[in-house]
Amino acid sequence: MDIFSFVQLFGGLAFFLYGMTLLSDSLKKTAGGRLEKLLRKATDNPFKGLTIGAVITIAIQSSSAMTVMLVGFVNSGIMDLGQTIGVIFGSDIGTTLTAWILSLSGIDSKDNVFLRLLEPKCFSLIFALIGILMIMASKKQKKKEIGTMLLGFAILMQGMTMMSGSMAPLREMDSFTRILTAFNNPMLGVLAGTIVTGVIQSSAASIGILQSISLTGKLTWGMAIPIIMGANIGTCMTAILSSIGVSKDAKRVTVIHVAIKVIGTILWLIIFYSVVAVVNFSFMDKQIGVVGIAVFHSIFNIVNTILLFPFSKQLEKLAKFIVKESDEEKEMILDERLMLTPTIAVGESANFVTKMFTKVSNGLDKATDMLMNGFNSEDYEAIMENEEKIDSYEDHIGSYLMKLTTNHHLNEIDKMSSSKMLQVIGEFERLGDHASYMAKSAEELKSKNISFSDSAKEELSRILPAVREVYTMAIKCYETGKADTAMDIGPLRIVISEMCEAFKASHVERLAEGVCTVEQGFVFNDILYSCGRIADHSMNIAAVVYRFNTADTSNYAYMHDFKQRTGSSSEDSYKKYFDKYMTKTADAAK
Repeated sequence: MDIFSFVQLFGGLAFFLYGMTLLSDSLKKTAGGRLEKLLRKATDNPFKGLTIGAVITIAIQSSSAMTVMLVGFVNSGIMDLGQTIGVIFGSDIGTTLTAWILSLSGIDSKDNVFLRLLEPKCFSLIFALIGILMIMASKKQKKKEIGTMLLGFAILMQGMTMMSGSMAPLREMDSFTRILTAFNNPMLGVLAGTIVTGVIQSSAASIGILQSISLTGKLTWGMAIPIIMGANIGTCMTAILSSIGVSKDAKRVTVIHVAIKVIGTILWLIIFYSVVAVVNFSFMDKQIGVVGIAVFHSIFNIVNTILLFPFSKQLEKLAKFIVKESDEEKEMILDERLMLTPTIAVGESANFVTKMFTKVSNGLDKATDMLMNGFNSEDYEAIMENEEKIDSYEDHIGSYLMKLTTNHHLNEIDKMSSSKMLQVIGEFERLGDHASYMAKSAEELKSKNISFSDSAKEELSRILPAVREVYTMAIKCYETGKADTAMDIGPLRIVISEMCEAFKASHVERLAEGVCTVEQGFVFNDILYSCGRIADHSMNIAAVVYRFNTADTSNYAYMHDFKQRTGSSSEDSYKKYFDKYMTKTADAAK
């Protein structure tokens, strides 16, 4: 075996790993939001989690990526620790499909045309041709992703072919046979499999290399079995590295993953080799082929699951014993590991935006209640605490989405969702600010023992319900994404703006008449200012929803267009809100 064989071996490995990455990434993008929906179904039913874990791993062709995703899910609060166990077991079974696909490299076509078409060196080139044509000719992103998937698969299989070809000279080398014989020692074989897989961080790649070696005809069952066991342990390295700097529960996901592999391997070594010592299986010294490696890889993971799956609760307790509880658990955050699957990262960002506007709504409700019904110290503290959290949400979500959109390729739907969130989180943060401003106004009224005149109270009793309605409509509009809801916000915002101007003028008259004091005036104007700004920010949120419900999302004049549509052309809505809030009713006049 000369230097060119080594170049071909490592070049083939590079092709294999790149092809697998390309295939995995395109599969995740093609799957879209279905991956997230599937994972959310992995609730307290471990059997459902097992099935979902197998399905998703088959879809993304990487158990390591699946485990890293689980670490991110737990760290972000999407899943509980117990929910991940079934998914991990399912992932171990799903990853065995790769070895079966790679076993196609062992097909001996001879003169059979059909079998020759099944050879990787033939069909992978056809896949590559179809894939590159789809990438170059298609205008739709989804078809481009399918083309990338086919191209990635072709590169993967071509890498496998190159690795197999590089091994051909080894058939004639006696020294290579002596090296392989050393792996008849189970402990040495497990160690070798663990180290190689840990370095390249892909059990599929190490199994692929092993299948390439088997084509030399020098590899026996006795040599391959412990290496396959070790490869299953080595694949945990990716999860171990991903667990650095995460929450306690996220670390426990990695502990469970490692425990399943290590305990399973120990059981196999004890039980299997004890039986071999007594029965002396003759097949252990026989040649193993690519299909034989795929068979044992599947059997190992399936039997592991059968043996250990009933002890899921005990595995969870073991993880909690190894990673001790602490008084201060890390706050749930958007985990960058979720960016491995951009659609899931976008979906979880949307969940955090929901948490953000829920806090905004609660804060505004409490603030308007205090202005109408009197100061409440508990509500005041809650609003101030909420405001800090809302600020942190804006910073965290904004930086996360910028990193996601800059460093990862998103499909069109995810791009639109990310852009929509980036535009509204600032508006939600401003609404949170005005909740705190109004709470401070209520606190000032209490601390300085200030009381508004009956006229000022009557005006606040009309504008504050209007303000509550406008921000509630805006939040509902964003939550549902319905443009027709957005169209009602413009007229109400105009009414609130007119109310603010009218009530400021009324207050000046009261000052002139000596009914109100300057000190009262400062607080009253601060409240009116916040009311107007809340209506403006609510309008901005509605405008974003309106924009993303129109065909031309690149038109940056959408705000002017939206104001025109929701202003003068919505006379019925305007009159409805004017009559409801601006006109003095009989009750208000009393």
